Amino acid sequence: MSQIRLTPARRAMAIAGALLVAATWLYLVLVRPTDWESVGGSTEALITLAGYVGGAALLLAATLPALPARMIGVIPVALVLNIVVGQIAGSVGIPLYLDSVGTILVAALAGPVAGLATGTLSSVVWGLLNPAALPFAAVAAATGWLAGVAIEKGAFAKLWKLVVSGLLIGLICGALAAPVAAFVYGGTAGVGTGAIVSLFRELGNSLLASVTMQSFVSDPLDKLAVMAVVYAAVKALPQKTLRSFHPVAQGTRVAEQPVAA
Repeated sequence: MSQIRLTPARRAMAIAGALLVAATWLYLVLVRPTDWESVGGSTEALITLAGYVGGAALLLAATLPALPARMIGVIPVALVLNIVVGQIAGSVGIPLYLDSVGTILVAALAGPVAGLATGTLSSVVWGLLNPAALPFAAVAAATGWLAGVAIEKGAFAKLWKLVVSGLLIGLICGALAAPVAAFVYGGTAGVGTGAIVSLFRELGNSLLASVTMQSFVSDPLDKLAVMAVVYAAVKALPQKTLRSFHPVAQGTRVAEQPVAA
Protein backbone atom coordinates (compact mmCIF):
# COMPACT_ATOMS: atom_id res chain seq x y z
CA MET A 1 0.00 0.00 0.00
CA SER A 2 1.17 3.52 -0.69
CA GLN A 3 0.95 6.29 1.85
CA ILE A 4 -1.48 9.20 1.70
CA ARG A 5 -0.36 11.78 -0.83
CA LEU A 6 -1.27 15.47 -0.68
CA THR A 7 -1.77 17.81 -3.61
CA PRO A 8 0.49 20.89 -3.69
CA ALA A 9 -2.34 23.07 -2.33
CA ARG A 10 -3.08 20.69 0.53
CA ARG A 11 0.61 20.31 1.26
CA ALA A 12 0.85 24.10 1.55
CA MET A 13 -2.09 24.09 3.99
CA ALA A 14 -0.41 21.37 6.04
CA ILE A 15 2.83 23.34 6.21
CA ALA A 16 0.95 26.51 7.18
CA GLY A 17 -0.91 24.61 9.90
CA ALA A 18 2.28 23.10 11.28
CA LEU A 19 3.98 26.52 11.31
CA LEU A 20 1.01 28.06 13.13
CA VAL A 21 1.15 25.32 15.78
CA ALA A 22 4.90 25.88 16.16
CA ALA A 23 4.44 29.65 16.40
CA THR A 24 1.82 29.24 19.12
CA TRP A 25 4.21 27.03 21.11
CA LEU A 26 6.91 29.70 20.76
CA TYR A 27 4.44 32.36 21.90
CA LEU A 28 3.74 30.39 25.08
CA VAL A 29 7.44 29.94 25.81
CA LEU A 30 8.21 33.63 25.28
CA VAL A 31 5.15 35.13 26.99
CA ARG A 32 5.07 32.64 29.90
CA PRO A 33 1.46 33.24 31.02
CA THR A 34 0.91 32.57 34.71
CA ASP A 35 -2.88 33.00 35.05
CA TRP A 36 -3.91 29.90 33.11
CA GLU A 37 -7.16 28.99 34.87
CA SER A 38 -9.47 28.49 31.90
CA VAL A 39 -9.29 28.49 28.13
CA GLY A 40 -11.12 31.83 27.92
CA GLY A 41 -9.81 33.25 31.17
CA SER A 42 -7.11 35.53 29.75
CA THR A 43 -5.86 37.13 26.56
CA GLU A 44 -2.92 34.71 26.47
CA ALA A 45 -5.27 31.73 26.72
CA LEU A 46 -7.48 33.04 23.92
CA ILE A 47 -4.46 33.66 21.66
CA THR A 48 -3.20 30.15 22.39
CA LEU A 49 -6.61 28.66 21.65
CA ALA A 50 -6.91 30.62 18.40
CA GLY A 51 -3.43 29.58 17.28
CA TYR A 52 -3.93 25.90 17.95
CA VAL A 53 -7.48 25.83 16.56
CA GLY A 54 -6.29 27.59 13.42
CA GLY A 55 -3.40 25.18 13.04
CA ALA A 56 -5.66 22.17 13.58
CA ALA A 57 -8.19 23.51 11.06
CA LEU A 58 -5.52 23.93 8.37
CA LEU A 59 -4.09 20.48 9.06
CA LEU A 60 -7.50 18.84 8.91
CA ALA A 61 -8.41 20.72 5.71
CA ALA A 62 -5.20 19.39 4.16
CA THR A 63 -5.60 15.85 5.44
CA LEU A 64 -9.24 14.81 5.54
CA PRO A 65 -9.97 14.98 1.77
CA ALA A 66 -7.09 12.55 1.18
CA LEU A 67 -8.26 9.99 3.75
CA PRO A 68 -10.65 7.09 3.16
CA ALA A 69 -14.01 7.34 4.94
CA ARG A 70 -13.13 4.58 7.38
CA MET A 71 -9.99 6.42 8.49
CA ILE A 72 -11.96 9.63 9.03
CA GLY A 73 -14.25 7.66 11.31
CA VAL A 74 -11.27 6.51 13.38
CA ILE A 75 -10.10 10.04 14.24
CA PRO A 76 -12.97 10.86 16.68
CA VAL A 77 -12.38 7.51 18.38
CA ALA A 78 -8.69 8.37 18.65
CA LEU A 79 -9.52 11.71 20.28
CA VAL A 80 -11.71 10.03 22.89
CA LEU A 81 -9.04 7.40 23.51
CA ASN A 82 -6.40 10.07 24.12
CA ILE A 83 -8.57 12.02 26.52
CA VAL A 84 -9.95 9.08 28.52
CA VAL A 85 -6.63 7.24 28.91
CA GLY A 86 -4.79 10.52 29.57
CA GLN A 87 -7.26 11.55 32.26
CA ILE A 88 -6.99 8.16 33.97
CA ALA A 89 -3.19 8.18 33.87
CA GLY A 90 -3.10 11.72 35.23
CA SER A 91 -5.49 10.96 38.07
CA VAL A 92 -3.78 7.81 39.38
CA GLY A 93 -0.44 9.54 39.81
CA ILE A 94 1.84 7.47 37.59
CA PRO A 95 4.76 9.44 36.08
CA LEU A 96 3.54 8.75 32.53
CA TYR A 97 0.94 10.43 30.31
CA LEU A 98 -0.37 7.67 27.99
CA ASP A 99 -2.41 10.35 26.18
CA SER A 100 -1.10 9.74 22.67
CA VAL A 101 -2.35 6.21 21.93
CA GLY A 102 -5.02 7.48 19.54
CA THR A 103 -2.65 9.97 17.91
CA ILE A 104 0.02 7.37 17.19
CA LEU A 105 -2.60 4.88 16.01
CA VAL A 106 -3.79 7.38 13.40
CA ALA A 107 -0.18 8.12 12.46
CA ALA A 108 0.42 4.39 11.94
CA LEU A 109 -2.67 3.98 9.77
CA ALA A 110 -2.61 7.21 7.77
CA GLY A 111 0.85 8.75 8.03
CA PRO A 112 2.63 11.71 9.66
CA VAL A 113 0.35 14.56 8.57
CA ALA A 114 -2.77 12.77 9.81
CA GLY A 115 -0.96 12.05 13.08
CA LEU A 116 0.05 15.70 13.40
CA ALA A 117 -3.53 16.86 12.80
CA THR A 118 -4.95 14.35 15.27
CA GLY A 119 -2.49 15.31 17.99
CA THR A 120 -3.27 19.01 17.63
CA LEU A 121 -7.03 18.51 17.52
CA SER A 122 -6.90 16.15 20.49
CA SER A 123 -5.30 18.75 22.74
CA VAL A 124 -7.70 21.46 21.55
CA VAL A 125 -10.77 19.33 22.30
CA TRP A 126 -9.29 18.13 25.59
CA GLY A 127 -8.40 21.72 26.49
CA LEU A 128 -12.06 22.69 26.37
CA LEU A 129 -12.68 20.10 29.10
CA ASN A 130 -9.38 20.42 30.94
CA PRO A 131 -7.53 23.71 30.25
CA ALA A 132 -4.23 22.16 31.37
CA ALA A 133 -4.09 20.14 28.15
CA LEU A 134 -4.28 23.02 25.66
CA PRO A 135 -0.75 24.47 26.05
CA PHE A 136 0.71 21.06 25.13
CA ALA A 137 -1.00 20.88 21.72
CA ALA A 138 2.30 21.45 19.91
CA VAL A 139 3.85 18.53 21.80
CA ALA A 140 0.91 16.31 20.85
CA ALA A 141 1.27 17.44 17.24
CA ALA A 142 4.99 16.64 17.25
CA THR A 143 4.23 13.22 18.71
CA GLY A 144 1.87 12.40 15.84
CA TRP A 145 4.27 13.66 13.19
CA LEU A 146 7.37 11.97 14.56
CA ALA A 147 5.59 8.68 15.16
CA GLY A 148 4.22 8.72 11.61
CA VAL A 149 7.67 9.35 10.16
CA ALA A 150 9.25 6.66 12.34
CA ILE A 151 6.64 4.06 11.39
CA GLU A 152 6.96 5.05 7.74
CA LYS A 153 10.71 4.39 8.02
CA GLY A 154 10.16 0.95 9.54
CA ALA A 155 9.89 1.48 13.31
CA PHE A 156 7.47 -1.46 13.54
CA ALA A 157 9.63 -3.80 11.46
CA LYS A 158 12.22 -4.63 14.12
CA LEU A 159 12.24 -4.56 17.90
CA TRP A 160 15.32 -2.36 18.22
CA LYS A 161 13.81 0.18 15.81
CA LEU A 162 10.63 0.33 17.87
CA VAL A 163 12.60 0.87 21.07
CA VAL A 164 14.93 3.50 19.59
CA SER A 165 12.03 5.31 17.89
CA GLY A 166 9.94 5.43 21.06
CA LEU A 167 12.82 6.71 23.17
CA LEU A 168 13.89 9.30 20.58
CA ILE A 169 10.35 10.61 20.10
CA GLY A 170 10.09 10.89 23.88
CA LEU A 171 13.30 12.88 24.16
CA ILE A 172 12.25 15.34 21.46
CA CYS A 173 8.74 15.76 22.84
CA GLY A 174 10.11 16.07 26.36
CA ALA A 175 12.33 18.93 25.25
CA LEU A 176 9.29 20.67 23.70
CA ALA A 177 7.06 20.07 26.72
CA ALA A 178 9.55 21.13 29.43
CA PRO A 179 9.46 24.92 28.92
CA VAL A 180 5.66 24.92 28.68
CA ALA A 181 5.30 22.86 31.85
CA ALA A 182 7.84 25.03 33.65
CA PHE A 183 6.68 28.47 32.54
CA VAL A 184 2.90 27.94 32.42
CA TYR A 185 2.37 25.49 35.27
CA GLY A 186 5.48 25.73 37.39
CA GLY A 187 6.28 22.09 36.65
CA THR A 188 3.13 20.72 38.29
CA ALA A 189 0.98 19.89 35.26
CA GLY A 190 0.65 16.25 36.34
CA VAL A 191 0.43 14.46 39.69
CA GLY A 192 3.04 11.77 39.08
CA THR A 193 5.32 13.93 36.98
CA GLY A 194 4.99 16.80 39.46
CA ALA A 195 6.39 14.53 42.18
CA ILE A 196 9.48 13.85 40.06
CA VAL A 197 9.91 17.59 39.44
CA SER A 198 9.70 18.20 43.19
CA LEU A 199 12.39 15.59 43.77
CA PHE A 200 14.77 17.27 41.33
CA ARG A 201 13.99 20.64 42.91
CA GLU A 202 14.86 19.26 46.33
CA LEU A 203 18.23 18.23 44.90
CA GLY A 204 18.96 21.89 44.19
CA ASN A 205 18.12 22.18 40.48
CA SER A 206 16.35 25.15 38.92
CA LEU A 207 12.69 24.85 37.92
CA LEU A 208 13.41 24.57 34.20
CA ALA A 209 16.25 22.10 34.78
CA SER A 210 14.04 20.01 37.07
CA VAL A 211 11.16 19.93 34.59
CA THR A 212 13.53 19.10 31.74
CA MET A 213 15.10 16.22 33.64
CA GLN A 214 11.65 14.95 34.58
CA SER A 215 10.63 15.11 30.91
CA PHE A 216 13.73 13.18 29.90
CA VAL A 217 12.77 10.49 32.40
CA SER A 218 9.02 10.28 31.78
CA ASP A 219 8.59 11.10 28.10
CA PRO A 220 10.86 8.44 26.55
CA LEU A 221 9.28 5.73 28.70
CA ASP A 222 5.82 7.07 27.91
CA LYS A 223 6.31 7.15 24.15
CA LEU A 224 7.99 3.73 24.15
CA ALA A 225 5.00 2.27 26.02
CA VAL A 226 2.51 3.89 23.65
CA MET A 227 4.44 2.79 20.55
CA ALA A 228 4.40 -0.77 21.86
CA VAL A 229 0.65 -0.63 22.51
CA VAL A 230 -0.07 0.74 19.03
CA TYR A 231 2.23 -1.85 17.45
CA ALA A 232 0.24 -4.62 19.16
CA ALA A 233 -3.05 -3.06 18.06
CA VAL A 234 -1.99 -2.66 14.42
CA LYS A 235 -0.46 -6.14 14.34
CA ALA A 236 -3.80 -7.57 15.47
CA LEU A 237 -5.68 -5.98 12.55
CA PRO A 238 -6.40 -8.23 9.54
CA GLN A 239 -4.46 -7.42 6.38
CA LYS A 240 -7.71 -6.64 4.57
CA THR A 241 -8.58 -4.03 7.19
CA LEU A 242 -5.13 -2.46 6.98
CA ARG A 243 -5.46 -2.14 3.21
CA SER A 244 -8.77 -0.31 3.64
CA PHE A 245 -7.07 2.25 5.87
CA HIS A 246 -4.25 2.87 3.35
CA PRO A 247 -1.48 2.63 5.99
CA VAL A 248 2.01 3.88 5.36
CA ALA A 249 4.16 1.42 3.44
CA GLN A 250 6.40 0.26 6.29
CA GLY A 251 3.52 0.11 8.73
CA THR A 252 1.74 -2.41 6.51
CA ARG A 253 4.50 -4.94 7.19
CA VAL A 254 3.45 -5.06 10.84
CA ALA A 255 0.50 -7.29 9.97
CA GLU A 256 2.61 -9.50 7.73
CA GLN A 257 5.50 -10.35 10.04
CA PRO A 258 6.28 -10.08 13.76
CA VAL A 259 8.73 -7.60 15.19
CA ALA A 260 12.20 -9.06 14.81
CA ALA A 261 15.20 -8.29 16.89
